Parts: sequence; C-alpha cells; structure tokens
Amino acid sequence: MTAFADPRSVSDALDATGYLSDAGIATAAFLADALRRPLLLEGEAGVGKTALAAALAQAKGVELIRLQCYEGIDAAQALYDWDFPRQVLHLRAAEVGAVGGGEFDRQRVEDELYSERFLLQRPILAALRTPGSVLLIDEIDRADDEFEAFLLEALSDFAVTIPELGRIRASVPPLVVLTSNRTREVHDALKRRCLYHWVEHPSLEREVAILRRRLPEVTERLATQVATAVARLREADLLKPPGVAESLDWAMALHALGCRDLDLQVAALTLGAVLKYREDTDRVVSAGLALLLAS
Repeated sequence: MTAFADPRSVSDALDATGYLSDAGIATAAFLADALRRPLLLEGEAGVGKTALAAALAQAKGVELIRLQCYEGIDAAQALYDWDFPRQVLHLRAAEVGAVGGGEFDRQRVEDELYSERFLLQRPILAALRTPGSVLLIDEIDRADDEFEAFLLEALSDFAVTIPELGRIRASVPPLVVLTSNRTREVHDALKRRCLYHWVEHPSLEREVAILRRRLPEVTERLATQVATAVARLREADLLKPPGVAESLDWAMALHALGCRDLDLQVAALTLGAVLKYREDTDRVVSAGLALLLAS
C-alpha cells in the first residue's frame, strides 16, 4: 500500500497508470489520502472522475471497491444483506436433523443464521473490512436523500452497526471517492464531510496527451485534430457536450477506419462516436462541420 509524499508524487503515480492529472486533481487526491477525508468529484460526464478512482487504487496498489448509485438504492444494496436462501436451507437441515433424533437447539440455530457465515458484504462493508482500499461511490447524485443520510454515518466514523454482529469499524479507513454529474445538488451535510474538487474538461494540450497516452497507435496529427474539434463542440450549445471518453471513442473510430486525418466526410460519418443526441448532431451539422475542422 503506497503512501504519497506530496501532490507531485500523486501526479507521478497517476501518470504511471496512464491517468494524466493536473495540479488541482493531484492536490485534491493527496489531501484526501493524507487527511482520510472523502473526496467529492463533480463535473460533466466523461471528464475522468471514475477513472481517477481506479487510477488511485492502481497507484496505491490496493483494491478498488465500487458502489454504483441509482434511484432507490438503500443500505441493503450498499452495506450488507443476509443470504436468505442459504439461511432457509440451514434451518431446514437443522429441523430434519432434529426429526431424525438429533437435538434441536433453537438458540444455537438462530445465532448461526445471523452469523458471518450468512452475511453478504456489499461495497461499503467490504471497503471498511479491506484495509486501505479505495471505495468509489459513483454517481451519488442518482441516489436519494435517505441514502445520503445513511452515508453520513459510514463516512463520518468509517464505522457501521449491524444489529446482529455489533459495530464494525475500519482498522485502516478506505480512501473514499464520490462522483457526481450534478444531475441534482448533493446535500450540504454530505458535502461538509468531504473535500471537494470540480473536474474541468482538460486543456487542448492535456487532451492531446491523454489521447496519445491511451491510444499510442493514433498519430499526433489526428489526436490534435480530434482534441481541437471536441474542444469546439464543447463551446457549442449542446445537450450533452462530449467528454474525454467521447474523444477517445472518436479517435478509436477514426483509427479503426484507417484515417490519418479528420476531414469533412469522415467527420460526418463518425459524429455518432462523439455526439449521443440527435438534436446535438443536427445542430452541429446545420452550423457547418467545417467550423470544427478550421485550422
């Protein structure tokens, strides 16, 4: 389990995994790790928030444990549950044994039913029990208020209570990374528990470097053309501006087609790799694709 000495060491470690950070991201990650405070990352979809958590786990040499949030998620999906089918089988086996002449110890059987043997660990409990892990709570903005309230206990003390087993506290707290696409505001109470960083779209130079690092088979010229066109798309009034993920998709699509340059014809044919709404495609086409490719 690697410890970071300063933000520069974070940047270097992330770079070694293929994640190119900027000074702001490296500093936020260093402070979250050093202070053992959850890190809340907000930003447009596709800017690398989730990838940062994966890169941090790889850089530290620890396990990445991911909790994907969705509407209606509750503690049973996030913390723990009981393996009900196996509990029923165990109970029936005990009853059959008693019918066959064995002793049926009700208290012993009940204790066994709610023991570690039948406990199903969900991501938060798994992270608390895995020293130094990275816990990714992805798209927290998709969850509801009740789930945020549940997170407050787990993230404030790095401990949870299971009535049948007692209080479980992390021996080494996980590095917690929460991401939000800001489809709704995360409540202030949860934000106060966290360090906060807004993840911007990368600069043109950094995006070219990301494309070249992730897709070394793509030429410098093509990577620059893709990054430039995507930067111009982000300045347009689109429903869903493209992120780095879409830049990578577009560059991969162009490379798969054997393109060495991004021209008007191939741009028109491959817009579906970078724009995911028909209205956005129509808007870009009507404005003129030549604007994307102008030098």
